[in-house]
Amino acid sequence: MSTNNVEFHRVLKSTPDRVYRAFITPAAFAKWLPPHGFVGTVHEMDSRTGGSYRMSFTNFTTGHSHSFGGEYLEMEAGKRLRYTAQFDDPNLPGKMHTTVTLREVFCGVEVNIRQEGIPSAIPAEACYLGWQESLELLAKLVEAEIKD
Repeated sequence: MSTNNVEFHRVLKSTPDRVYRAFITPAAFAKWLPPHGFVGTVHEMDSRTGGSYRMSFTNFTTGHSHSFGGEYLEMEAGKRLRYTAQFDDPNLPGKMHTTVTLREVFCGVEVNIRQEGIPSAIPAEACYLGWQESLELLAKLVEAEIKD
């Protein structure tokens, strides 16, 4: 069984801390990670090395949901995190590994994401499209400067 891998590079007008928090704060993760047309729900999140998370994406048009979860393998605040994800659906077998590295640059934060082990039933193009939409939402969340 083959798997797919994808990589992304973005520079966001934000800070490494704010982007990092978007990955480990349940409400933020549910807001930006689901691609367009999906609603995300975080069912549990213990964002520490060795901790785990569970969430689901629900198709807003059909109401069909798919759930997944994983473990946090490595966490360095504002710099790096690695986590796994595994779908509950037996038709999407395997364990994906996602590595996120953050680096402060003069105009914001450089974000590099690599996701490995994507089930072969998910075409790489669909994964690229979904991540592009998610990263668009991430930018809208972390680039906003709202003063209380």
